Amino acid sequence: MAENPIGSNTRGGLNKFRNKTQSADMSQMVFGKIPPQARDLEEAVLGACMLEKDAVSAIGDFLKPECFYVEAHQLIFTAIMHLFNETQPIDILTVAEQLRKNGHLEMIGGAYYLTQLSNRVASAANIEYHGRIIQQKYLQRELIKASSDIIKDSYEETTDVFELLDRSERNLFQITDQNMRKNYADLSSLIEQAKKEIHAAAEHQDKLTGVASGFIALDRMTGGWQKSDLIIVAARPGMGKTSFVLSMAKNAALIGEKAVALFSLEMAAVQLTSRLISSEAELSLEKLRKGNLASHELQQMETKVRELSKAKIFIDDTPALSVFELRAKARRLKAQHNVELIIIDYLQLMSAGADMRGNREQEISTISRSLKAIAKELNIPVIALSQLSRSVETRGGNKRPMLSDLRESGAIEQDADMVVFIYRPEYYGILTDDNQQSTDGKAEIIIAKHRNGALDTVEVRFVKEFARFEDWGNTGFPPSPSGGFVPGVTPPSGGGNNPAGYTPLSNFTGGAPMSGGAGAGGGFTTFGSKMNDMPSGGGDTGGANIDYNIGDVEDPF
Repeated sequence: MAENPIGSNTRGGLNKFRNKTQSADMSQMVFGKIPPQARDLEEAVLGACMLEKDAVSAIGDFLKPECFYVEAHQLIFTAIMHLFNETQPIDILTVAEQLRKNGHLEMIGGAYYLTQLSNRVASAANIEYHGRIIQQKYLQRELIKASSDIIKDSYEETTDVFELLDRSERNLFQITDQNMRKNYADLSSLIEQAKKEIHAAAEHQDKLTGVASGFIALDRMTGGWQKSDLIIVAARPGMGKTSFVLSMAKNAALIGEKAVALFSLEMAAVQLTSRLISSEAELSLEKLRKGNLASHELQQMETKVRELSKAKIFIDDTPALSVFELRAKARRLKAQHNVELIIIDYLQLMSAGADMRGNREQEISTISRSLKAIAKELNIPVIALSQLSRSVETRGGNKRPMLSDLRESGAIEQDADMVVFIYRPEYYGILTDDNQQSTDGKAEIIIAKHRNGALDTVEVRFVKEFARFEDWGNTGFPPSPSGGFVPGVTPPSGGGNNPAGYTPLSNFTGGAPMSGGAGAGGGFTTFGSKMNDMPSGGGDTGGANIDYNIGDVEDPF
């Protein structure tokens, strides 16, 4: 007895082992309650595994040894899974032999207890259902344990509360990630799902199957930002990354009527809002910042902000946001507001948690993997801005960026479904292109990686004064039934009868001063607005209450 204090393969020995387990459990009681458990079902599952050879296949992908509450059951299931992984037969004799090799046979109560387990059930018909209940009980125990740790640490005066929040959230999500894996799907059901998506795409006249960016040529190439995709938008500082995604967010919210979440780790929410107002009202940021606005400009701003306020854009400017906080907030926004696009500005300012500090490359790899996981989990596109390394500056020639310029980690390139670069030649003092055309205001959107499509470059216009990107000119679309587009002129965003949902020229609000006046009053790019939204009166508005119509005017400029 001294050599085996727990007991031999007798009923008495097993009861001693069980009593010891129960005594250990008593120390884990919370608020006087025994942790959730299902001992009878654990016995039934183990017995079924030793009765039928296919039983383990039904539960092996979601049940783990630690899911069992009784320690003896954990040891038995470990032996069963070892035999299963080695493709060995599983029955009472082989399990007993494996337990003997592991030195655990006497600890679980001997072969007698294995015989008892096999007598608990007649078949393995309901083993998966029983296994799911065991998993649920395990999840409840893990949540209780994590919550107890949070309570204990919260009482410690030396605990850093923000580090505690980060660790607590990480532990809770770890429980979810490890136990809520998605099940497989058979090919026939996947084919049906794919066919539905193809038919749905065929019904779209604009051929947009994802979230529209608002740039016609770019949307024509991508079909919009697709669900579950991670898109990296990278450029050097000052190239216009934030302006580009703000333009896309505004277009997606107002043209596509999508809810957009923007996580800004660099700029404050009010600063981003000022940029949106500047872009929409066509008033320079400097004027807005100083409040140096004429009366007609104030009226202009009020008119355009009224339209902008309809956009379902949610801005979070929490600094040093961790991936765990981002995931929690993204889930909440998806549940409460059905957010269909997430934008992060920018990736290198995020953190992977306190445990990852010190190894920056590994931290960035963790962040990029987590962003891809969020995109897949919520089934929405995630756009993350990223910095480029200084190697671009030292390179000769036109200094166009390459995938190798992505900063701090090659994992960004691997995890991303699309990598998009923003390149403005005039940023580097290149004033003419290869065709000796001026590069003033010219920007290139370079698609350097596209997992599900072609690689190409799209030309857009960058309006410095308003920090806004817009279509460069004629996009190659045929004229719309309501009037068509003028070649070389950027149509504003908005509804209409045209291939990509953009405003036809009959609603065009201009991009240059109107004849008869000077200044910035020649209409402003809005969403579905008309020229008669212009403030009336004199000043430098260039006239008032004028509505262009393509059928009456051959060249409005």
